[in-house]
Amino acid sequence: MRKVLAAKLHGIHVTEADLQYHGSVTLDPEHCHEAGILPMEFVEIWNKNSEARISTYVIFGKRGSRCCVLNGAAARTCQVGDPLIICSSAYLDERQIVDLKPRILSFDRSNQVTDRLTYSVSLDSAGNYGFEILGELGDTKALPLRGTGSN
Repeated sequence: MRKVLAAKLHGIHVTEADLQYHGSVTLDPEHCHEAGILPMEFVEIWNKNSEARISTYVIFGKRGSRCCVLNGAAARTCQVGDPLIICSSAYLDERQIVDLKPRILSFDRSNQVTDRLTYSVSLDSAGNYGFEILGELGDTKALPLRGTGSN
């Protein structure tokens, strides 16, 4: 079994931090439903400003609120307005990777969804993996190649 990305909220902004509330992250259920994140699911959170990395679980806030509230100890890792990356994961057999289609939502500063992507892994006849990022309409999104030695 391998741990792989199952869903991602990319660039969602912290709307509140509540040190006194039970530890967790409170998210808008509309965002979670669209990405495929469940209530009480454990997620990894990476703060793009402070570089803090934490693990906590999701609770649902008010539908349509666009909230992203870090609670309890997690509240110490951020400031209101910080952009976060929130990822859920799944454990699966390597052969199942081609069936997994993680949804990625990107956000503006008011936590409106600005982009909807899907990651897709393929396997060719020689056993080599391929990777694509698909847009809302199923179109392939171009990415700069990394690790090629070219600028």
